[in-house]
This record gives sequence, C-alpha cells and structure tokens, in this order.
Amino acid sequence: MGKPRGLTLRGRTVRQRFTVMYAALFLASGIALLAMTNLLAGGWRASRAIPGPPAPQTDLTALQGDVELLQAQLADVHATQSRQLLAGSLVALVVMGAVSVLLGGVVAGRVLRPLRTITSATRRISADNLHERLAVPGPADEVKDLADTVDGLLERLEASFAAQRRFVADASHELRTPLATMRASLDVAAAKPSATSQTLALTDRLRTELDRIDHLLEGFLLLARAQHGALPGRAPVSLARLLSEAVTGRSAAIAAKDLTVHADTGDGAWTRGSPVLLSRVADNLIDNAVIHNRRGGWIRVAATTAGSSARLVVETGGAVLDREHVARLTEPFRRLAADRTGSEAGSGLGLSIVAAVVDAHGGHLELRARPEGGLRVAVSVPSAPAPAGAAA
Repeated sequence: MGKPRGLTLRGRTVRQRFTVMYAALFLASGIALLAMTNLLAGGWRASRAIPGPPAPQTDLTALQGDVELLQAQLADVHATQSRQLLAGSLVALVVMGAVSVLLGGVVAGRVLRPLRTITSATRRISADNLHERLAVPGPADEVKDLADTVDGLLERLEASFAAQRRFVADASHELRTPLATMRASLDVAAAKPSATSQTLALTDRLRTELDRIDHLLEGFLLLARAQHGALPGRAPVSLARLLSEAVTGRSAAIAAKDLTVHADTGDGAWTRGSPVLLSRVADNLIDNAVIHNRRGGWIRVAATTAGSSARLVVETGGAVLDREHVARLTEPFRRLAADRTGSEAGSGLGLSIVAAVVDAHGGHLELRARPEGGLRVAVSVPSAPAPAGAAA
C-alpha cells in the first residue's frame, strides 16, 4: 500500500508548526535572559560609579585632576565592557536561535512520535486484516484515548464486514435449494408428453436464466470464501499450467471471435496456494479477455517468475479505456462502459473474485489501460519452488 501523500504533507506541516512554536519559545526565553543580564549589568555599573570630589575646599588641585583622570579611564573601561557585553549578547542570541530551532525540531519529533506510530499502524490495516489493533501502550492520556478510539472503530468495522460476508455466503447457499427445485420442476414439465413447443421454448429460456443465477450465486460463494481468507488444500500450483488450461478450455469461443493468442508460459511460474481458487483466477481473466474483445483481435498471456513473485499477465487490444473506470473494475458488478452493464455474458463479479483471491494469497492485482487501447491485467503472488520432477 502506497503512502498517502496528503497525510505526509499534513504531518510535516504539523511538525513544522510545532518546531516554529517551540523555537520561538526558546528564543524568547533567551532574549529575556540576555535583556535581564544587560539591565542588571548596567545597574551594577551605575551603583559602582566613583563619585566626584566634594566642593573644592582645599588647595589639592593636583589630586582633583588625578581623580578626574581616573574617572575618565573608568568610564572608558565601562564603555568598552558595555560594547563587549552587547557583542557577546548578539553572538549568544544567534547561537540561541540555532539551538532553539534544533531543540524545537527534536521536541516536536518526540511529541509527534506516538501519532506517527498510530498513523503507520492504521495504514497497514485494511479490509483484509481488520483483526489487527493498534494496542498503543503508555499512560491514559490523550494519545492513548485516540488509539483506543481507533481500536474500537476497527472492532466495529470487523464485525460489520464479517456479518456482511456471512450474509452473502449464507444467502447464496440457501438460494441453491429453491433453484434446484425450480430446475427439477422445469425438467418434469418438459418431459411430459403433453408439452407443447411453446412450453419447451419457455423451459429452455428459464433454464438459461437459472444457469445465470446459479453462476452468479457460485461467484458470490467464491467471493465470500476468498474474502474470508479461506484457502482450502494449499499445494504447489503452476500458473503457466492454469493459464494454458484456461486458454484451451475456451478455444471454441476464441475461434468464434477469430482471436489470435500469443502465449509465453516457459518457466511455469510456481506458487503455493489453493488450486481451485487460482484456477478460477486464470479462468476469469481469460473469460474477460475473450468476452470484452473485438472480433479479429488478439490476446497476449504470460506466466513468468520475477524475483520472489510469480506473475500472470493477460493483455488485450481494443479501444482506449478510461483509466478511472479501469481502476474501479475490481468492485462487484462494475463494468467498463454503460453498454456492458446489461451484458448477458457475465455476472460482473469476475475481477472482484480475482482481486479477492489474489489478496487472500498475499499477492497484488494491477489493472492498467494501455495507451494504445485495450487492457493489461497483471497478477503477482509469492513464488514457490517447483516440485521435484514437475513440469509446467
């Protein structure tokens, strides 16, 4: 997850404000201290001034001249000391200003450290790991209250998400029973000798609609299972093999649209996960590439290993797509354009299921509109070594 730039900028602004405030306080304290030092030094010099001689009542003219000369010398010394004190005060003020900025930054950083910890921990928490908590230690102060409030919010969100997923899974499962009953009733009605051609046409149409509903419910169940992080039967899986099987299984649809397929499945791209769910990922990506492609177009598929990731890429040509719409394709029932909203070719859950399965495997899904037209879908999951003697 990338770091939100707005939050970063706001955090830096708060630290800058605190730094300026603390530096101003330190600097004001230094100025006040130097001012008091100068005032006290001036008062001390005034109190130590040598009084002049009394009214001339004797003939000691020479002595009076020596006293006046001594007073002039003392005045020069005091003036020199005053200039030196002023120069020293200015140097101390400059040093104090630099030290104030440094201390202000350090103090601001220490004050904001708990908030940075809360922010970084909150960024790591998403819909897939709502069970995590901030659990900030320390005394019961304002920061602790804030962290506890965020933990309470996460707890309520986790309960809400869990209830929603349970409802989707339970409702999808419960609806299978009446669908099976309706399908059996249609079979009985079509098998009667008295069934007319209109009855048979109606039963065929209803079967088609029931198949669509059944496919939709299957998608709901798979989506709920993936969002719960349920990965049954983890085993080494070759993404290249899954991709080849998905392309082969849709050869008739590919030929019907006269599509050209370019495949690169050389190294196998092995990972460890649920073969059933990962197979559904490959199937959905190829389905989308075929259904939302133009006649005579092309499909480029690849399964490779890059570092610690196994990558599965499906790319198609076509019209130039809106990047904002492409970024929202992982939302359920989201399609690229209005003319696809009522499409009978799919349920609108394909990429939502792909995103949920990839997240459950600790991977990443990237959707990108190609500048020259078409869509590029890339799936990255943690790679795993190929089993001994296994072939892609």
